[in-house]
Amino acid sequence: MNKGEYPVAQLSDETLNKLQHIESELRKQTDEDIVLIAYKKEQEAH
Repeated sequence: MNKGEYPVAQLSDETLNKLQHIESELRKQTDEDIVLIAYKKEQEAH
């Protein structure tokens, strides 16, 4: 993986549900189609 690139995070069902709830709340507050995306920051080897 190139420096600065992040793989998609693997989320548990509970965490995914929380994220979707936050998306829903943001949509209600902003009247915009908000989508949140979770990435995982990889540890850099030195």
